[in-house]
Amino acid sequence: MYQYTAKLVIYRNAKESDILYALSDIIRNLEEEYPVLIPEGAAKEKYITDIYEQINKLLVLATEYGFDNNLWQNYLAFLLASSENPFSISCEKKGMLVGTVNTFAGSDLKIFKELFDYDFGRIEERLGLNCFSTITHYKAVEKSEKRYNKSVSNKIRLLSEQIAKAVTEEELLKIITSFYLDFGVGMFGLNKAFRLQEENSGVELVPILNTEDILLSDLIGYELQKKKLIENTEAFVNGKKANNCLLYGDSGTGKSSSVKAILNEYYQSGLRIIEIYKHQFKYLSSIIAAVKNRNYKFIIYMDDLSFEEFEIEYKYLKAVIEGGLETKPDNVLIYATSNRRHLIRETWSDRSDISKDELHRSDTMQEKLSLVARFGITINYSAPAQKEFYEIVKGLAGKEEGIGLTEEELLREANIWEMSHGGRSGRTAQQFINYLLGMRE
Repeated sequence: MYQYTAKLVIYRNAKESDILYALSDIIRNLEEEYPVLIPEGAAKEKYITDIYEQINKLLVLATEYGFDNNLWQNYLAFLLASSENPFSISCEKKGMLVGTVNTFAGSDLKIFKELFDYDFGRIEERLGLNCFSTITHYKAVEKSEKRYNKSVSNKIRLLSEQIAKAVTEEELLKIITSFYLDFGVGMFGLNKAFRLQEENSGVELVPILNTEDILLSDLIGYELQKKKLIENTEAFVNGKKANNCLLYGDSGTGKSSSVKAILNEYYQSGLRIIEIYKHQFKYLSSIIAAVKNRNYKFIIYMDDLSFEEFEIEYKYLKAVIEGGLETKPDNVLIYATSNRRHLIRETWSDRSDISKDELHRSDTMQEKLSLVARFGITINYSAPAQKEFYEIVKGLAGKEEGIGLTEEELLREANIWEMSHGGRSGRTAQQFINYLLGMRE
């Protein structure tokens, strides 16, 4: 195996390649130390332990990404799909490339094909193992989709099957470049949503593997609000001018759910979302720098956004949206949800120029209001009237089987529920339906 991995050029530093290189080193050491004889005793146990350690890592990765059948080939396909290098990123934008780079890429892919078909039989025979036979004929336990990203799993398994069937170097090159063009590369190509993970040395973007599979059709009511959001997002993903968007209004009315649904609706069109909290706003410029040259459209998403008087993080946001020296790239928009129309808490003293603390309090008010002005679109999600609330309840109940209530009984119980559970909202309606389903079960 080492004779293959040592020759990799473009994919030498592929993500998660530590398993590949560790197994390569183990097998090389075994062949060099025991070219003919079979290791015994402590030496044999050491090799077995080292191999099992890598098999364990492979099984963890397989569980995380939903691999099945041939876990070894799935793993190698994952390396190809997640490796962000000049070749793969260029293919993401243009597909098949023309030039000398194809020589290196073709050579590396030929090596991966050799690794795909690698025969572990000699190693198993010498050490008395069957772990490689097991992982190459693996039947995964059926798991809930909430345990892994089904979309990523399907892409990796598709790529794995295609490479396994390929015969020539040209076929391999066509398969992988087509994959990059169709699905992208690396974590941005494979995943829908991301968050910031803070480290001692700074922050990095990490994928959110499990996102809610909600669509706009699942949200009952608020048709005008959804239409406005759709129009802006479609313009964005189609490369047209679009605006930053603020969804504000009463709690539980579907603001956050609308943004999640937008992601699912336009993911296949290249839309991605990065979730960020206000204490991380100082990293906004770094995030934008990391994504501005990628072939995707990024929404930087801020949920339940609001600021108290003493919080100044909004100044970072203002500078990034509009006002800083660096122009926000065309592939980045900011979507935020808030229960506050003006985001920053105001007091009555903000409305007066007379204050013992500041000579011109109106300047303070303008400073606060200027943040909202940087959102080109504001969409109001207000609590539904009783008739609208009943429509939401009936719509949600209609999606379930066996509620066991007439419409009159359903609405009467819904009315009792909302009066004692936080008032009328889409969230309250869903909680009521969950209650009915729980009582039924």
